[in-house]
Amino acid sequence: MGRFLLRQVISLYVLIISAISCLAFPAAGSCSPEEAVTRKEWRELDNLQRREYIDAIRCLRKRPSVLPNEEFPGVRDRLDDFIATHINYTNTIHNNGLLLPWHRHFLTLWGKTLRQECGYKGGLPYWNWALDAGLLSLSQSPVFDGSGSSLSGNGLYDPAERPICNTEGECLPRGTGGGCVYSGPFENFTVHMGPFNSSLAQPYSPLPPNAFAYNPHCLTRSLNPPLLASMNNQTLVDQMQSAETITEFLAVMEPSDENSLGSHGGGHHGVGGTMVDLFTSPQDPVFILHHGMIDRMWTQWQNQDVVNRRYALNGTTVIYDPPGAPPVTLDTVVEFGPLDIPRKVREIMDPLDRKYCYRYT
Repeated sequence: MGRFLLRQVISLYVLIISAISCLAFPAAGSCSPEEAVTRKEWRELDNLQRREYIDAIRCLRKRPSVLPNEEFPGVRDRLDDFIATHINYTNTIHNNGLLLPWHRHFLTLWGKTLRQECGYKGGLPYWNWALDAGLLSLSQSPVFDGSGSSLSGNGLYDPAERPICNTEGECLPRGTGGGCVYSGPFENFTVHMGPFNSSLAQPYSPLPPNAFAYNPHCLTRSLNPPLLASMNNQTLVDQMQSAETITEFLAVMEPSDENSLGSHGGGHHGVGGTMVDLFTSPQDPVFILHHGMIDRMWTQWQNQDVVNRRYALNGTTVIYDPPGAPPVTLDTVVEFGPLDIPRKVREIMDPLDRKYCYRYT
């Protein structure tokens, strides 16, 4: 069941979604920085604020899905609507010109759903990985320390975990876990879809077989401090912020070369386990915080020169930017399955647009 079947299935919901979207997103225009909701780094939140965010994620597990379970067996709740949507568009929103704008809107839809359906009142948190890149153990980070106000810790050590290798035979060092997350709020947290080998994500490729099949299994992690230190350190953050063009920015954040990680891939592999699955990585609660940091980096880069950078784009609409792939333009239309109506890229470029209205600390 590929992208086109998903589009057919959700066609019945388009009118409903359009009506909801009109209510969820304010009229066009800009908000002032003073009006904007502040997105804070996880360690800037107090324990109560962290637990409120954790509780809101748990709430999604209790909410009914929009996608029908008969057609999408793995979709069992509202959280799974987000997972299925990410699976469906994986081959068009990574290592190309759509990574930044598509995920910006995806995060906003996540935040609005938490507020409207689960009563969450805060801004979306982010994880500044550069603050943790020098740690010998990521269990020292408040994101991963396994406490009740963390996003849980490492997975159980699995001696059989194999290193991940690219098509040139270069392998990443294995992490320090590999098994089920065993501490904190997401201990024994069951995820419903995947796992899939990320090598299945290729230009113009179909979705993995049984992409939306029900396969309950535990959330896994394999925290990898050396890898995070090499790909998500402050030097690379500074390099992104000093980039003169969006092309230079993306060369550090998300190279289109299949064999290069960038800071985006470094964050995923630095957490390991479920986060390494390019298709179903949003099943790990840290996914949103990781992409919040990515969006923060992009937002800060845009804000340095709004006139020339707010609408700067580079890349194509196909994973790994293969030759001949359609270039991303401001008129490129992106889809969000059951989460929202299709949007033009130009609608997604400004965090102070009224349908977003957020800023970062």
